[in-house]
Amino acid sequence: MRAIQITQTGGPEVLALREVPTPTPGPGEALIQIEACGVNFIDVYFREGRYPAQLPFIPGQEAAGTVIALGPDVGAVKIGDRVAWCGVSGTYAEFAVAPVSKLIAIPEDISARQAAAAMLQGMTAHYLAHSTYAIQRGDDVLIHAGAGGVGLLLTQMAKQRGARVLTTVSTEEKAALARKAGADEMILYTQEDFAAKVRELTGGKGVPVVYDSVGKTTFDGSLACLRPRGVMVLYGGSSGAVPPFDLIQLSTKGSLYVTRPTLKDYAATREELELRAGDVLRWVAQGSLKLRLEHSYPLAEAAQAHRDLEARKTTGKVLLIP
Repeated sequence: MRAIQITQTGGPEVLALREVPTPTPGPGEALIQIEACGVNFIDVYFREGRYPAQLPFIPGQEAAGTVIALGPDVGAVKIGDRVAWCGVSGTYAEFAVAPVSKLIAIPEDISARQAAAAMLQGMTAHYLAHSTYAIQRGDDVLIHAGAGGVGLLLTQMAKQRGARVLTTVSTEEKAALARKAGADEMILYTQEDFAAKVRELTGGKGVPVVYDSVGKTTFDGSLACLRPRGVMVLYGGSSGAVPPFDLIQLSTKGSLYVTRPTLKDYAATREELELRAGDVLRWVAQGSLKLRLEHSYPLAEAAQAHRDLEARKTTGKVLLIP
């Protein structure tokens, strides 16, 4: 089969298209023919070596397709089922093996591309809004990268929960996308100090929560946006890792909280996985959660997909199509 394989970590150029053996499903596993796979910043972290992985490896953590073979002791799915999954490496390929325990059935009225686009980012937005900090009606919340894949979905979920959404974006075009998703206030961080603007927009009080996927360049400003006992939710680092900092800052800025959540800990059981994925896919099917799917690349162009993602040239979801 064709797959993107990484033999050494580095920049996008290490994403090489190669012929590799098609995997064989083991006990409790299924072999899926992939129709679409998601491109996420976690893939960049593995490619760079920021997250360790044994070389060589096939990147990718999210996909959707059709079951074509089953390993021993599999009864929960059957050949021909349409499924989606995330949190299992090896999806930048024509075929992949995944544990049946990770597979979610795709509803009939959702395409494979929609399912691949919704799983990781949709469930991330779900746990951020419902669990890491459970947004309450009337809350002011700050969402960085408001036109990104998670940002657009998180904005919609925050509005569902009755929040006033403040979001940062880099351009007027991205501000328009954030506004269409329901954001109330768009802050162009390229033109003004977002922390000062947040304080102005909240009458000096600050916000109870900041959702920050940017990291290095926004972290200090994000802390400055929080009201006393506010929660700093750092769920990504698209600008780089946050340098070490003195925890006394959390005290001097108002007894703040900082958390660094990941999806695997918020979908740790089958019950929780089904709850989050079920909500997300149902909302997509109903039209109450809208996806943006305008950035699709052939599998062979994975390197360009990474370049565009890192250069902030994309909005919404980025997909690879085998």
